Amino acid sequence: MEVLGIDIGGSGMKGALVNTITGEMTTKRFRVPTPPSRKPKEMARVIQEIVEHFNYKGPIGCGFPTIVKHGVCKSPGNLDPSWLNVNIHELFSETTGLPVTVINDADAAGYATMNYGIGKGKKGLVVMITIGTGLGSGMFLDGELIPNFELGQIPYKEYDKIELWAANSAKEREGLSYKKWGKRFNKFLSLVEIITCPDLIILGGGSSKDFEKYSECITIDTPVIPSELQNHAGIIGAAAAALHQAPKD
Repeated sequence: MEVLGIDIGGSGMKGALVNTITGEMTTKRFRVPTPPSRKPKEMARVIQEIVEHFNYKGPIGCGFPTIVKHGVCKSPGNLDPSWLNVNIHELFSETTGLPVTVINDADAAGYATMNYGIGKGKKGLVVMITIGTGLGSGMFLDGELIPNFELGQIPYKEYDKIELWAANSAKEREGLSYKKWGKRFNKFLSLVEIITCPDLIILGGGSSKDFEKYSECITIDTPVIPSELQNHAGIIGAAAAALHQAPKD
C-alpha cells in the first residue's frame, strides 16, 4: 500500500509516497521550507500543499519535531510557543480533510530504521538519534518503540537544552568544523550513554550521511552507526506509522 509520509523539520517540511510493505519511497521527495513563523496554521497550510502536490487521497503519516502525546504537542521544541497543547492530529486532519497520524519525528525515523533498515532484528535497547535543527531521539526495546524520549532536551551548562549547543544548527550557526562539532556531539552521546546504557546507537537525519567526517570524535563505548536511510527515514517511518499507529477515534 502506498501512503504519504511527511517529515516536519525546523527548516523544511518534506513528503513522499512510500510503499509500506518494502519501506521504499515510490516518488521523489517534495520539500517546502518551513514557514518562518513556525506557527500552527501556517505549517498546516504547508501540509495541505504537500498533499495537493501528490494529488493524494488516503491516510497520512507525519513526523513532528516535538513531544507528541496522543496527537497533542506537549512541548514546542524549536517551533513557535503557540504549538503547546495543540492537537496536531486534529489540526492537520481538518486542514487536509484526510486522516493524519502524528508521531515524534525521531520516533518516526527510528520506526523506519528498525522495520526496514539497519536496525531490523536488533535486540536489546537501541537509541535512534536524529541530527538536524535539534537532536531528536527514539528508543526501542527489542524492536518495540518506547515513545517520546527527548534526550536533546537535557540541560547542559548555560544552555536550557543541549541541542542548542550540539545539534547541526549549532554547527552551522557558529561555523564549526566537523572536528569541533564532533567533540560536542560526542559529549551529548556520552550523556545518552550514561542515562540509558544502550546496546546500540543509530544516527539519522541530514548529518548522518557525513558520519565519516566526525566519526573519529566519537569515543563512547556503545557502538554508534549511521542509518543507511539517512534523511529519508522520517518520511518512511511516518508513512508506516499511519497504518500501525493510527489513533482510534
